[in-house]
Amino acid sequence: MRTNLLNLPKVKDVYITMLPGDDYKEVAKKATELVKSGFNAVPHFPARSIKNLEDLKDYVNRCKGGGVKQALLIGGSSQPIGDFHCSLQLLETKLFEGWKIGIAGHPEGSPDISDSDLEKAMIDKKPYADYIVTQWVMNADSIIKFITKQKLPVHVGITGPLKISSLLKFANIVGAKNSINFLKSNMTKAVDLLKPRNPNDIIEKLKGSTENFHIYTFGGLTETNKWLTENNYA
Repeated sequence: MRTNLLNLPKVKDVYITMLPGDDYKEVAKKATELVKSGFNAVPHFPARSIKNLEDLKDYVNRCKGGGVKQALLIGGSSQPIGDFHCSLQLLETKLFEGWKIGIAGHPEGSPDISDSDLEKAMIDKKPYADYIVTQWVMNADSIIKFITKQKLPVHVGITGPLKISSLLKFANIVGAKNSINFLKSNMTKAVDLLKPRNPNDIIEKLKGSTENFHIYTFGGLTETNKWLTENNYA
């Protein structure tokens, strides 16, 4: 969880990542600060990083007390640290009733879960959810195909302006196979690895399929803020 209030873009919704090893109390505290500053704070609830029902209740209550009304529920890290191994278990506690709930979508699959298991999990979670946030992807065809299969609104994961070398690194981490191939096939020379890629390309390709985008900054908050402002997205 890394958020600097002074450097946030002028957007309404701010998602707060809870990375493996982060303290949920700090995430809830940051969410409260964001709400007080006029943002719609959306904390992550990664199932495999929450020890037990007691901690989950405490995390939810701290967020509720801080004015949080929305959350993104995900599986999180590959190894559970406690009783929860999937986001469906969190949803089934009914602790999030009354909140706007986002769940994860994987247009290009996941390195940790088979495609069939992903599809089943999506079917099981949809009755509890209001929208889907996808892993970030660069291949518009993968995203469009995924959107056409969904009945919930899809918020497409994109990045801010990042070097292709950085995009390749993160694509490998999340297992975005089609996007890895797309990036490699669109590099004309080695120097392209050092050039920031403009997110406007994929936004343009997705016109007519979605108007909802979820921006992954991957540490490039300053560049993303500048891009949002220059393109009147903020």
